[in-house]
This record gives sequence, C-alpha cells and structure tokens, in this order.
Amino acid sequence: MSSPSPLAGAARRIALCAAAGALTATLAAAPASALSEEAAAHSDYKGRVTAKSGLLLRDKPTRSSRIVGHAAYGAVVHIFCKTSGETVNGNPRWYLLTDGTWAWASAAYIANIGPAPRWC
Repeated sequence: MSSPSPLAGAARRIALCAAAGALTATLAAAPASALSEEAAAHSDYKGRVTAKSGLLLRDKPTRSSRIVGHAAYGAVVHIFCKTSGETVNGNPRWYLLTDGTWAWASAAYIANIGPAPRWC
C-alpha cells in the first residue's frame, strides 16, 4: 500500500477548513436571523403615544434609566413585547419598542392598536 500524495493531503485539509468556516458562519448568523424572525412575527403589535408632550424612550423599564429617544404625541409605535417595571400613573407595564432602536416606554402613555403585546 502506498501513502497518499502530499497534494491529496493538502486538498483534504483545505476542504476541511472550508467546511469548518461554513459551519462557523452558519452558527454565527443563526441567533441574528432567529431574532429577526421573532421580531417579524410580533411586528403586528402597535400602539399610539398618548402623552401630550411626547414619550421618553429608555434603556430599561424604569423612569430613572437613561433616555435613548423620544416618540411624539400621536405617533404609532411598534411593540415587541411587554414586561413589568416601575409603576407609572398606576400602571406597572412597560413596552419594548422596535422603532429604529430597541427602547422601553411606559405603557401608561401608549394606547394599544389591535391585540395586546405578548410578554417578554
């Protein structure tokens, strides 16, 4: 029996590296595409901003967290999900909005359009 040629061994190594690279790329992209699919599945949750002065958008579901944006009075916002957070005007619900950036807004100032959002 003869040993494989150096050229055949190099071809196998290249093929193995290519397969490993393709698997790595697939696994790295999976969480992002799964999140995109989930966001699309829940994009039908909408609400209208009822705060006359507009609504501050925050990085956490509390009034003391960092402000990351603003939604104008009457604006329609896209809601990904809801959670319990700091109570605002007797309402402990906060919505995670997907308008341009992911941000939290108090549900006390958003009127649902259609079905109520799912829980986060």
